[in-house]
Amino acid sequence: MKFTGTPRIIFFLVILVLNIIADQATKSMMRAHIGYYDQYFFFNNHVTLLRVENTGAFLSLGAKLVQPFRFILITLLPAIALLGALFYSITKKGLGNLMVTGIVFCIGGGMGNLYDRIVRGSVTDFVHLKFGPLQTGIFNAADVSIMIGFGLILLNAFLRRNDDQKAENTVIEDHSVEL
Repeated sequence: MKFTGTPRIIFFLVILVLNIIADQATKSMMRAHIGYYDQYFFFNNHVTLLRVENTGAFLSLGAKLVQPFRFILITLLPAIALLGALFYSITKKGLGNLMVTGIVFCIGGGMGNLYDRIVRGSVTDFVHLKFGPLQTGIFNAADVSIMIGFGLILLNAFLRRNDDQKAENTVIEDHSVEL
């Protein structure tokens, strides 16, 4: 079942708003309860909660850029990209539910981080994962939303590719029967 028209827009907006609310609520809790130098370890030190204010983008990229370049690269261009993705998702016909959901998760996470960057001047990150030699950068709920969104988009592409291959095989089998 594909959402179309008003139900699609309502679905889109509800998922978008829930992503932003979850992101802002978790960041607010971290700012209220975790000091800058505090660290809390969980699950045999595999999960660490700590508070970092990231003035750059992903993994602090661009944090040392001078103005106006930093504003353009980590605030203005992402805002334009998010608005473009929002417009695309609402107006593009034929996008499946999985693809739309993935795009909405990416936009919601992006908007959560962009809001922080505009209002606070930095993005609050607070989770670090480490499993043996593998570890993440410090991230937040908006980053998780973006990763879930990209995962759903990739899953959609994989499923569509499989559907296209099945349809192609069916067409080939149909033509071979006629010979």
